[in-house]
Amino acid sequence: MSLRDDARALEPDLVALRRELHQIPEIGLHLPLTQQRVLAALEGLPLEISLGDSLSSVTAVLRGGAHDGDGPVVLLRGDMDALPVTERTGEEFTSRHDGAMHACGHDLHTAGLVGAARLLCQRAADLPGDVVFMFQPGEEGYDGARHMIDEGVLDAAGRPAQAAFGLHVTSSKVHPGVFTARPGPLMAASAGLSVKVVGAGGHGSTPHRTLDPVPAACEMVTALQTMVTRRFDVFEPVVITVGSFHAGTKRNVIPDEAEFDATVRAFSTGALERLSEHAVKLCEDIATAHGLRAEATFSGEYPVTVNDHAAHDFLADTVRQVFGEQRYEPMENPLTGSEDFSRVLDQVPGAFVFLGACTSDDPETAPTNHSPLARFDDSVLADGSALLAELAVRKLADLHAAGAAGREQKLVGQRPPSA
Repeated sequence: MSLRDDARALEPDLVALRRELHQIPEIGLHLPLTQQRVLAALEGLPLEISLGDSLSSVTAVLRGGAHDGDGPVVLLRGDMDALPVTERTGEEFTSRHDGAMHACGHDLHTAGLVGAARLLCQRAADLPGDVVFMFQPGEEGYDGARHMIDEGVLDAAGRPAQAAFGLHVTSSKVHPGVFTARPGPLMAASAGLSVKVVGAGGHGSTPHRTLDPVPAACEMVTALQTMVTRRFDVFEPVVITVGSFHAGTKRNVIPDEAEFDATVRAFSTGALERLSEHAVKLCEDIATAHGLRAEATFSGEYPVTVNDHAAHDFLADTVRQVFGEQRYEPMENPLTGSEDFSRVLDQVPGAFVFLGACTSDDPETAPTNHSPLARFDDSVLADGSALLAELAVRKLADLHAAGAAGREQKLVGQRPPSA
């Protein structure tokens, strides 16, 4: 049987696991219930399992039987954490944890990676290398990938991973069962801008006796938008969104301080560096012009998620060969969302792919990921698992063949010339 056929046989178990995980969402780096359920799902498989120290991660290594301990290594990743969102989907298996929801589909990612592990364990004897399964907490703003990298996930097999693949479901935009990606920049780098404007408060009826921070802070918000259009090429996408603004306690009291926070997105390291310089200086200079002081801090978060061109083409070809031409759609433009799998792809050639899991007939109007109404079609789980397993099998074979050819070439170069 093919990997896809075997995955279909696993589908009931994977759906049941996904729905169980959906009911126990956990946020951040510490996910004890989720970790426990993943360990139970992997029990009995021929895996070398280690747990994280600073987070509730699970790293599982499958040793292939068709090599002598020096074969290639492929890493597969699934993130496990939820969001601080109160669910309003009405699903029978809705979240049992108030204020927490798997609104981004990480429950599908976790179940899908378990499925890939089971599929590959069935074929372990034929694998010419090892596979690392990276079950990661803390993707949603907690930089869980960095924590796992710091704790050695990229070298978990005893040798560095030579290829890495990850998959993300989407509740909208993409038709169910369709895979989509693009080479090069796939998702934006993210950063944060925090600004405190310091003045001198007083009575609202006599603003001339104060140093009012509110109008200056408002001016900064609008000036940041103008700065983007005047400091950056129209073909170099940059986004600054102020999502939090706080000042004052009553309408007739001018406060001492006003504060706001913005999320910043860009598709190159250079653009992010220039944003840091321009945004901080702009806020400081506006404050000075009003006789105030601005404390502006620019903090980097996730780098650009970049698909290796060769790895992307390999992934797209695999989808077309296994599922058919119609199941792969090239992504025209990168997304302004961010992803900490970017940290893995910074060090290991690989690719990240999206899988449509929309439950609506109209993906354009369906609730998006992170919405309290986001719903995901778990019938895509089997194909997601099958793709991850296929990528590992095929990439290990390619890397093994390339390594063997390289060794043969080296031996040829070492042979003495014929007499």
